[in-house]
Amino acid sequence: MDKRTLIPRKAVEIQGNVVYSESKQAWNTLIFRREFLNEFPQLKEKRSKFSYQLLFYRSAEDFEKLIKEFKKNKVDIMPVLMWIYKEG
Repeated sequence: MDKRTLIPRKAVEIQGNVVYSESKQAWNTLIFRREFLNEFPQLKEKRSKFSYQLLFYRSAEDFEKLIKEFKKNKVDIMPVLMWIYKEG
């Protein structure tokens, strides 16, 4: 399977919500805001298939090791950073 990383043209900072899906009875829906979709227009292609990889590091030190590994291996992609907040 051929996977290509989507790379933004510029830095994007967006705030959004995690939504509960009644039909699926799960917290499984991420709603991408217009700014995000404008940066990644490929995501609007209805016939295309996309996947994602989620990495969660429990400390800044562990995350720093990943960044060092990126630099060492000359990886030219950047991860999307996402913070999850509990409202209220």
